[in-house]
Amino acid sequence: MNNFIPGTGARQLVLASGRAHPELAEAVATELGIELLPVSAYDFANSETYVRFSESVRGSDIFLLQSHTAPVNQWLMEQLLMVDAAKRGSARSVTAVAPFYAYARQDKKSRGREPISARLVADMLKTAGADRILSVDLHTPQIQGFFDGPVDHLWAMPVLVDYVRTRVDVSNAAVVSPDAGRIRVAEQWAAKLGGCPLAFVHKTRDVTRPNQAVANRVVGDVEGRDCVLVDDLIDTGGTIAEAVKVVTDAGARSVIVAATHGVLSDPAPKRLQECGASEVVVTDTLPITADKQFGCLKVLSIAPLVARAIREVFDDGSVTSLFDGNA
Repeated sequence: MNNFIPGTGARQLVLASGRAHPELAEAVATELGIELLPVSAYDFANSETYVRFSESVRGSDIFLLQSHTAPVNQWLMEQLLMVDAAKRGSARSVTAVAPFYAYARQDKKSRGREPISARLVADMLKTAGADRILSVDLHTPQIQGFFDGPVDHLWAMPVLVDYVRTRVDVSNAAVVSPDAGRIRVAEQWAAKLGGCPLAFVHKTRDVTRPNQAVANRVVGDVEGRDCVLVDDLIDTGGTIAEAVKVVTDAGARSVIVAATHGVLSDPAPKRLQECGASEVVVTDTLPITADKQFGCLKVLSIAPLVARAIREVFDDGSVTSLFDGNA
C-alpha cells in the first residue's frame, strides 16, 4: 500500500498526523486507502517539541491532522511545527486538519482586556504556513472568518442524525437546545428528524466563572416526548447534565444527548452517567480514553466524513456537496 494518492500531473495527496489522536488519523488514512506519512516527533527534556517528516513532501498536497485535545497547548504547538516543517520542505500546499479547533470558545471579548484566542490560533496557523484549515463543528461560524484563507467547515450532524434516528420514535420526538444560542442548530436537527417540535433550556451564566451555568426552565413542549438534547461539545458536563434534569422534570419521556465533540473533562463522565440521559452520543473528533468512558456513552466515527472532505479538497471538488448534495 502506498502512502500517497496520485493526482493530476505530479500531484500527490499526503496525510500526516501528530501524536494527539493517532487512532483517528489511522482511520482517516484507511478510508482514503493510503498509509500515514511517517513522522518523527518527540519532546526534549525541557519540554520543547521536535518534529520531522521521515520522507520527502516536496510538491505534495499535505494534510496535517491534529485534534487539539488536552494538553491543548502541546498539541497545538506540535501542529504548528508540522505546518512549518511541511512549508520548509517545499510542500505544494499545506492543510491544517483540526477536527476539534483549540480555543474555539474564546471567539469574542466578553469583558475588557481579554484576548480573542480563536483568532490568534488562526493567525498562528497562517503564519506557520497553512494554506487552509479543515475543521468539524466550530463553536461559532464566525471563526471561519478569522483565517486568511479557505476554511472547510464540516458538520457532524449527518453522522449523529443517522444514528439518533434509529434510537428515538421520530413521530414523538422533540429537539431541545441546551441554551438560546444553539437554537439555529436545533432547528436544523428538527428539520432532519422530520419537522419535530423544538424547545430550548433557558439558562444563565456568570462569565467570571468558567464551566458553570444554571439551567432554569424549558421553553417549549416536551411533555411525554422522546427528547434529543443537541450541542456542539460536552466539556465538564455541567450544562448538559442540568439540562437533562430540567427536561426530565418538565415531563419528557426520555432524553438522549447528541454532541459532536466529547471533551469530557473531569467530572463529566460521572455527571453524565448519573444525569438520567438514556444515551450520550458523541463522535471521535477527540480521543475518548478509558477514564472518560461510561455506561451510556456511544462514540461514532467521524473518519469517513473527514476522509471524504480531504478527497474533495484534493480533487478540487465541492465540500458543500457532502451536506446538501449540490456541487
